[in-house]
Amino acid sequence: MSRRCELTGKAVLTGNNVSHAKNRTRRRFLPNLNDVTLASDTLGRAFKFRISAAALRTVDHRGGLDAFMAKAKDTELSAAALKVKKDIAKAQAAV
Repeated sequence: MSRRCELTGKAVLTGNNVSHAKNRTRRRFLPNLNDVTLASDTLGRAFKFRISAAALRTVDHRGGLDAFMAKAKDTELSAAALKVKKDIAKAQAAV
């Protein structure tokens, strides 16, 4: 399983550990990923995603999964999230 947020695309970053003597060794900055279940009001069901804590706050701030998906860029979403976005858009267009 990749260390990538399914909604925002946030991934692993790399950098250096720097000692007091200025010795540099490579390190990794891992995203804070959590397994969550988000409910769609439009579709009336829940979806499981592996998203970052920042993405979870953004979903809450925008007013839920449906509102988040409406503004989300297709390039940042995973394949599963992109399918959910298209299903939500299709259901909202039918109403």
